[in-house]
Amino acid sequence: MQLHETRLRPSKLLARAALAAAFILPVAACNQPKERDYLKEAAAIHNQIVTIDQHLDIPFDYGSEGREVTMDGPTQFDLPKAERGIIKGANVALFVPQGPRTPEGVEEARRKIEQKYEILTSIAENHPDRVAIAYSPEDLKRIQSEGRFAIVLSILNGYPIGTDLSQIDAWYEKGVRIFGFTHANHNDLADSSRPNLLLGQKLAEHGGLSELGKQAVAKLNDLGILIDVSQISGEALAQVLELSRAPVIATHSNARAIIDHPRNLSDEQLEAIKNKGGVVAINAYSSWVRPLPPEAKEKANEVRRKYGVPTEENIAAAQPLTEEGVKVLSPEDFAAYYDEIHVVTGDPAYRASLSEYVDQIDYVVKKIGIDHVGISSDFNHGGGVIGWNDVGESLNVTAELLRRGYTQEDIAKLWGGNFLRVWEQAQALAAK
Repeated sequence: MQLHETRLRPSKLLARAALAAAFILPVAACNQPKERDYLKEAAAIHNQIVTIDQHLDIPFDYGSEGREVTMDGPTQFDLPKAERGIIKGANVALFVPQGPRTPEGVEEARRKIEQKYEILTSIAENHPDRVAIAYSPEDLKRIQSEGRFAIVLSILNGYPIGTDLSQIDAWYEKGVRIFGFTHANHNDLADSSRPNLLLGQKLAEHGGLSELGKQAVAKLNDLGILIDVSQISGEALAQVLELSRAPVIATHSNARAIIDHPRNLSDEQLEAIKNKGGVVAINAYSSWVRPLPPEAKEKANEVRRKYGVPTEENIAAAQPLTEEGVKVLSPEDFAAYYDEIHVVTGDPAYRASLSEYVDQIDYVVKKIGIDHVGISSDFNHGGGVIGWNDVGESLNVTAELLRRGYTQEDIAKLWGGNFLRVWEQAQALAAK
């Protein structure tokens, strides 16, 4: 039998190829890896670990109509937002800004700090099924395991203490478990990293800690109160690390290598905190996360020139960085200058992104290790970056960490594990 070779026209060959592809391509597509759902993974992780924002604030009108903790309201922290972001606790600051260091000024500051204390304790009293105050790491873990939000009371700025160290004992009895010496401006305990040179302060008043401040370190250690070293001067930080027998925390600080300002921590300071066994919680305040672009720096320097304030290359705050060429402004001129400079530095067009915030975490983790880094928002006091605008968006932080290769174990340390460790050590080392 003679075999005949069958030949197909080119058009039929193309048709058969197309038919084969119709069966082959869907199979190949099924074998393609699916894109990871990082937010879903983040939610699963948050449901399994301790999560605590390591520094946020509340305004003085918190709890008033429209600002109740149970409402998804205009502030950056409330219970509905915390539930959405699966944040189960926060170190909440009893913050009072610096005022006159007079008996009258200190008395007014004490009235204001009591006001914030009453707001926070009333939240726990009025909603015991949803909120509780945590007085120890064990408390915090128990409260979170019960499905309730854990509040850790923190004092930021020792100004209301005045010169009376018995106030520290009194605040311990009220439940305060974290204490930061200063905010902007020096007080009777320590020098700040941001003294108000434009109203007549000097770069250093005490050379770090005052003698009273040094006594305060010992008292805080004896009570098991965790010392917060954010905001204090470099000299004060070095002295706290030398004097304290317990590790410390910087509840809201960033890397000076990224923004060169004394408010941020140098590589040497980061290493010193690590060597003390401490933790640096990275702050989401945009001005400390990434430098302003050149156009914003020029706008800020125009404001400085207008008021006779020395211009600077790396602008992150209103105050000059040196005393050279500084003239003291009247309170009225300073208030006007302060408002105008913050129109620039607070312009939404110049806000840092979530990616830039996590860049800060990356930098500090690489410098001192995953065991010494934490996460803090500074919400309700200027904190927030694009992508992490309030507590409700906290899963975005974890999703970005996952994208960069952080493991669940790493994330558990950042969101609370490292903080709990140093708090446990501070309490264990307290005088019995």
